Amino acid sequence: MSDAKTHSNIVSKETKKAIKRDWQLYLLLMLPVAFVVIFSYAAYPGLRMAFMDYKPALGYEGSEWVGLQIFKKIFKDPDFIRALRNSVSFNLLDLLVSFPAPIILALMLNELRLMRFKKVSQTILYLPHFLSWAIIGSVAYTMFRPSTGLVNMFLMRMGVIEKGIPFLTEKWHWAVSYLLIGVWQGMGWGTILYLAAITSINGELYEAAMIDGAGRWKRMWHITLPGIKGTVVTLLIMNLGRVMGSSLERLKALDNTQVREFEYQLAIYIYEKGLQNSKFSQATAVGLFQSLVGVMLVLIADRVAKRLGEEGLL
Repeated sequence: MSDAKTHSNIVSKETKKAIKRDWQLYLLLMLPVAFVVIFSYAAYPGLRMAFMDYKPALGYEGSEWVGLQIFKKIFKDPDFIRALRNSVSFNLLDLLVSFPAPIILALMLNELRLMRFKKVSQTILYLPHFLSWAIIGSVAYTMFRPSTGLVNMFLMRMGVIEKGIPFLTEKWHWAVSYLLIGVWQGMGWGTILYLAAITSINGELYEAAMIDGAGRWKRMWHITLPGIKGTVVTLLIMNLGRVMGSSLERLKALDNTQVREFEYQLAIYIYEKGLQNSKFSQATAVGLFQSLVGVMLVLIADRVAKRLGEEGLL
């Protein structure tokens, strides 16, 4: 008992010392913590709307409990099935196209020897991540117009095409443009994470490989990639949890009635059914369904990763 009490006193003194030394940092940390608590955990009681015929005028107390009827109604809704199919299809394609891009980019940047060029390249590549989708969408529609867009005008003057390509006005072209714009917007941020992981690799491994005659490609394949394997697995598991999600900002930024067949995803469904039509119970039920499936995918992927010998996420 005395040893436990002594240990507790030591921990208490160290905690007080740390708070006294870094109180400014703890104070700054309170803002993001409060943000997460208010907008994430404080919203949990509202999930009961998924099991109620919620009426804003009646509130939680006056609204009727209906059990799983809202979920049954959703799963029979053709619009929900279409939105679910589009969301899963585009998110899987997005994962297939977008996930390898920052890994490849990080490997390329890591091999650059001109530090000034490397820093300029990193800045240019990171910048799109900090742009809002409203800006990205307006720029995309300006550049990819079929007749007056900069890209189509350039291709026609070069003789590559005879008439403008409907990048954002025809559903199949829109699908490809949607995916590639997403890659361009997000690959810089992912590259930061992989470059940080690469810096933790022991430099002596590269020196030993060079002495043994290993070239640049062999060093990348046998040292760099295995060295960041844990980061790759962790980010892959996290991305799998977003397969059911969709970004309303991204979809609205590239909105076009001519591509409604592909554009109609779960974010659009929740916005139109839940907010515009005031069906809050239905919107909450869809959101809860997305979250539960996402958690299940993360747990399954984590279990598979551990069975394959990786550390996993949890």
